[in-house]
Amino acid sequence: MRFRLITYNIHKGIGGVDRRYDLQRIIDVISSHAPDIVFLQEVDEGVRRSGFESQVERLANALNFTNYIYQRNVSVGRGHYGNAILSNFILENQVDLELKVAIKKNRRALISRCVLDSSLPDASVLLCNTHLGLSGLERRVQLRRILGIDEIEEQNLPAILGGDFNDVWAEHGKKFMLPRGFKCAVNNAKTFPAAMPVRSLDAVYYRGDLNLLNSYTCTSKLARQASDHLPVIADFEFLRRLEGDSDS
Repeated sequence: MRFRLITYNIHKGIGGVDRRYDLQRIIDVISSHAPDIVFLQEVDEGVRRSGFESQVERLANALNFTNYIYQRNVSVGRGHYGNAILSNFILENQVDLELKVAIKKNRRALISRCVLDSSLPDASVLLCNTHLGLSGLERRVQLRRILGIDEIEEQNLPAILGGDFNDVWAEHGKKFMLPRGFKCAVNNAKTFPAAMPVRSLDAVYYRGDLNLLNSYTCTSKLARQASDHLPVIADFEFLRRLEGDSDS
């Protein structure tokens, strides 16, 4: 069973260079890769700069995703921006994990169980989409919280953690993710700033019965214009263990 996942900080649909709001560019970038699951960060809802629209609803409708969840993180006037997951598969048991550290900006992780095939037992993957803080200390605290929740502690459940880690040197991935059995899907994925990417801020980590088939960063002309981040794409194969299977 194969599926494609994208993680993308869409910067509220505002171009990183021209500063022009155009959510259609984001839609076209995502559509060109035909993903099954999309992690989004900095998604507006009811904010003046984006025409007071619900971006997650517009994106889901335009991209034909019937399943989506949204998480409000930062207040902007009477609206918000936050994280979202779009999926071709059923999303269950949404968890909004608090990641705020002291006086820093409100941040949370959006967590859900994704049912890849409801007719098969245990054909599910835990999804965690997040946007971590700007300081190293903040990120360390936030990753400890994420890795300490019961769903992550359950080692038998395949899991994918993705998003904007703000982790320029991937040091936190090495210190926290790899020791917990996670692998990095795209090493040294330079995603920021989109027009001339030099920093590896966005990442996808995975663990469990998942085989990484392919991964890359989208560097198309449109992607360099649509946001201040580039999207990261990863293709996976879900490896379901059948009853009676053994490692011998």
